[in-house]
Amino acid sequence: MRALFRSRATKRDYLSDALALLSEWTREGEQIRRTLVIDDSQHAALTERVKVVADALRLRPEISRSADRTQIRLGHRGDDEPLGEGEVLLAARIEDAYRAVTDS
Repeated sequence: MRALFRSRATKRDYLSDALALLSEWTREGEQIRRTLVIDDSQHAALTERVKVVADALRLRPEISRSADRTQIRLGHRGDDEPLGEGEVLLAARIEDAYRAVTDS
């Protein structure tokens, strides 16, 4: 679902509301991140699903693996680019993918 924005303030409110629904994600400036405890095969499946959605949205998430944890970062690092609706949409799709790979 797409929402039309009349002002930048309204867009910020929308993003804040959307981020509040992504309770497992934490915000750090203009980035959001999530750490998932999954095994190697789940990591591979999740990464493939995320790549498809990220390519469609023209976004580049940072996905790293350490021991049994997968860390995902979305947003902009080191520049003044604000966190946008694309990153929030990708985070929601990552949550869907996470549920899909852990439920099987």
